[in-house]
Amino acid sequence: MLTWLGVNDPFPDVDQAVTDPNGLLAAGGDLSVHRLVAAYQRGIFPWFSEGQPILWWSPDPRMVLLPAEFKTSRSLAKTIRAGKFQITADTAFRQVVRGCQAPRDGQPGTWITPSIADAYYALHQAGIAHSVEAWHEGELVGVLYGVALGRAFFGESMFARAANASKVAFAALVRQLEHWQFGIIDCQMSTRHLASFGAREIARGEFTRRLSELIHYPPPPVPWRLAPM
Repeated sequence: MLTWLGVNDPFPDVDQAVTDPNGLLAAGGDLSVHRLVAAYQRGIFPWFSEGQPILWWSPDPRMVLLPAEFKTSRSLAKTIRAGKFQITADTAFRQVVRGCQAPRDGQPGTWITPSIADAYYALHQAGIAHSVEAWHEGELVGVLYGVALGRAFFGESMFARAANASKVAFAALVRQLEHWQFGIIDCQMSTRHLASFGAREIARGEFTRRLSELIHYPPPPVPWRLAPM
């Protein structure tokens, strides 16, 4: 039976998540900084559409990328060497989230509701959520954002308005996270796009075990600064 959370109720154990739909764990609660941090520390994330209650998920298996296993295609490496994009971090967080909110081609809406956007703005103000931006001639053309706790990064969303822009931003982020000795990048759900970068599925138990160690490391200083590509 699905757990319904009151404002002060703790999350149930992730092993109580249902298998269909995969990983649905609980509903309700709130999107406060405290609640979101508690969720990510346990391998739980919010995902719901406008008009739905807040839904909390912890799928099994879990799609992850280990920074040392990142794969760069020949075409992406060529784009990086060309130096077409300027990469920054934490310089346009609200603009990044608004860009990710825009409906994609063939999709009627977005899961980044106004309440979700406001929640991640608050996480950014708390130094927990971060953005990476790709610029070309002063225009924001590719982005991603996510949450960092200790040495674990949780990817949330990305978009591109120019070919390979978000891929270059992602490559810059992964390289920096590896330099900072991050142990895992959570990709949540399996996609071929993520698999092309070297992401793979691991059991939820393995994911939460690794997470329980990584979240206790001190985080990098904020705002983030990425090394040049």
